[in-house]
Amino acid sequence: MAERVLVTGASGYIAGHVVAELRSHGYLVRGTARRPVEGLDDVVVADLSRDDGWSAAVEGCDYVMHVASPLPDGTPKSDDELVRPAVDGTLRVLRAAAAAGVKRVVMTSSIAAVSAGHADGVRLTEADWSVVDRSSAYEKSKTLAERAAWDFARESGVELVAINPGLVLGPLHTPSIGTSVQALYQLLARKVPASPKIGFAVVDVRDVAAAHRLAMESPIAAGNRYIVAGEHVWMREMAAVLAEEFNPRGYRVPTGEMPTWVLRLIAPFDRTIRLALGFVGRRELVSADKAERELDWTMRPVRDTLVDTANSLIELGLVPGPSKKKAAVG
Repeated sequence: MAERVLVTGASGYIAGHVVAELRSHGYLVRGTARRPVEGLDDVVVADLSRDDGWSAAVEGCDYVMHVASPLPDGTPKSDDELVRPAVDGTLRVLRAAAAAGVKRVVMTSSIAAVSAGHADGVRLTEADWSVVDRSSAYEKSKTLAERAAWDFARESGVELVAINPGLVLGPLHTPSIGTSVQALYQLLARKVPASPKIGFAVVDVRDVAAAHRLAMESPIAAGNRYIVAGEHVWMREMAAVLAEEFNPRGYRVPTGEMPTWVLRLIAPFDRTIRLALGFVGRRELVSADKAERELDWTMRPVRDTLVDTANSLIELGLVPGPSKKKAAVG
């Protein structure tokens, strides 16, 4: 009989791809969500902020993929708005998993739990942790939630693996633009006149989903963190790829670089820009060697990820149609 996997936050961007990855490899999948979700046969209504529903969610499951986590669409008023739900929600899931005797929990963390507060130019690995008192609210929430998970795993004996993705891009399942895809959306929809000097270690959501499955299946993965991300890519480099691909189709992707003083001028009026300020000039240098070596994980070319993300934004009607003027605008 096929093994059953619980995926938390099944209506989310990464979780939707994890569900598809598991189904394509023959697993039975149960999802949790705050409300019923179309397209899933087995959904348990459960909220990370409440105890109700989690025992029923894990019952009869062999594995748990804890993907759900709060993600900001701007700067929160206080760090606790993100930290407390992330930590408390993670512990709720782990307590339920421990009580049900699941074989393994795979947790979606982030390189935000690895890279914050370190000197620029240093390539970081799974041995590194973000410096909490030099972290943004989101970085702090990911760091403290993952640390709490490892503490609980040591005390309870739960078998745990953490996946630490970079900036997750790739095709959307639903017409909802999450924080991670905002940068490409703003370029393709020309919501910004140029690219701020920010960049990220990019990874495709489909490859992140594959990493979760591999971490669940690998005999040697238990007790390990795995960074899954490629090389740092500046937004201006992303814009150049989009312009090359989509400007001949009539889109007008801006390819210039926005001065930082302009970014700071706009920030008080745009929550997403305020969130981006903390990344200005900072390079995310991380190594995915461990995932490649131990999980046999690979990632597709970043260009393919950028183009596929943009195509899905277009297909879902999330960006305006192309301009009648075909000329590229820089």
